[in-house]
Amino acid sequence: MTRIAFLDFEASSLARTSYPIEVAWVFADGPSESYLIRPAPGWTDWSPEAERVHGLERARLIREGVAHDWVALHMLTTLRDVALYASAPSWDGQWLSRLLRASGLPRHALRLRATREAQRSAILDVLAHGGIPLPSRDGIAGKLLADLRRDAQADPAPDHRALSDARRECRRWERARSLAEATIRAAEPGFAD
Repeated sequence: MTRIAFLDFEASSLARTSYPIEVAWVFADGPSESYLIRPAPGWTDWSPEAERVHGLERARLIREGVAHDWVALHMLTTLRDVALYASAPSWDGQWLSRLLRASGLPRHALRLRATREAQRSAILDVLAHGGIPLPSRDGIAGKLLADLRRDAQADPAPDHRALSDARRECRRWERARSLAEATIRAAEPGFAD
């Protein structure tokens, strides 16, 4: 089975010229990593509004951040054979691509998929292993995913720090699995036959 991880970036802004300033990932089986990223030469975009959201000052990144090329190579080495998921794969994918390119690495060396895909896959896997007939799985998965979306709307606002946001996505995936397992337990005797 492929190992999976949930990844999140924080960035200098939401402008086209933005760049990643923090990255974190959490493996579904527990381990996690988080890095402040020292801006690459030429990365000058900075938004005071974004700084107020994530609370990271550019001076801190320069002082405490890890070299962008080290972070990129470490990610490539650590996450090469891992299924990577993010809550906003288009944004996070943009920053991942910018980090890889600035480090001289292929911009598509790592790919991100939406966390919703991981949730759906987890639900379908649990239902299949629980003996739920194939024709019923999609409908049940749709209902459970709708429940998850409602739960997510009630969540507190994100911290806008990469590690806590990646952990939140991992918890939502775990919740998807738990809901599917509860559905199996609640199934009437003989339903799974």
